[in-house]
Amino acid sequence: MVDREQRTPFYGVVLILAALGAAMAVSYYGPDWVRVTVYIVAVMVFLVGCVMTFRDYSH
Repeated sequence: MVDREQRTPFYGVVLILAALGAAMAVSYYGPDWVRVTVYIVAVMVFLVGCVMTFRDYSH
């Protein structure tokens, strides 16, 4: 179980970077509805990544 707890922050950072990359990829190109959809999904993925990265395992 300890190994999984050490990987969780890494996966959180990967999710954050993926969300930022997706938002950057559609920021200038594509129809507006695609941009809005990607932005909404990116915000949700970013929040999940933040929770995974900064979760407190001390207790």
